[in-house]
Amino acid sequence: MQRYKKLLNTPILLRLARLTKYYHLVLSKIICNFAAMNVEIERKFLVLNDSYKKESFNHSHIQQGYICSNNGRTVRVRIRDNRAYLTIKGPTPEGGLPCYEFEKEISLEEGTQLMRLCEPGIIDKVRWLVKSGNHTFEVDEFFGDNEGLVMAEVELTSVNESVEIPDFIEKEVTGDSRYFNNYLRIHPYKTW
Repeated sequence: MQRYKKLLNTPILLRLARLTKYYHLVLSKIICNFAAMNVEIERKFLVLNDSYKKESFNHSHIQQGYICSNNGRTVRVRIRDNRAYLTIKGPTPEGGLPCYEFEKEISLEEGTQLMRLCEPGIIDKVRWLVKSGNHTFEVDEFFGDNEGLVMAEVELTSVNESVEIPDFIEKEVTGDSRYFNNYLRIHPYKTW
């Protein structure tokens, strides 16, 4: 515990340390009781070619790790360029496509420190943003153990919302757990 004393010297890290000790109980209560929590609805696709790079209006480097992940619930740390975020995700009571998501920006120093607490398997990727109709597709080009995998996702406001699919999309993989980032950190693409 002595070696973590310096690491756990900020209020958010102290709270997170307590959370990870009792994360099953605390996370369940957070997920179930936050009526104001965002509901995320997204579709995922495999990408056919790299034409998305020419169509992209922005891109950023992302590294993310998981402090805990269990029963469809995750606590994730993400560093995106020079900003850091702490995200809690979990299933809605209805299950299926939508999921609860709570995200808070934290300092880059906190994010860097929290990455040291993550479970093995850090996700490393570049995210490219591509406009298609009224939506923005986030195209993730993976590196490290997941090199060669390129996926796109688009966030929706409802499950039945129509979306204009760009030409670089190969096929839909929404709901296929092999393409969840949490799965990829444990079962990297290079091992498939």
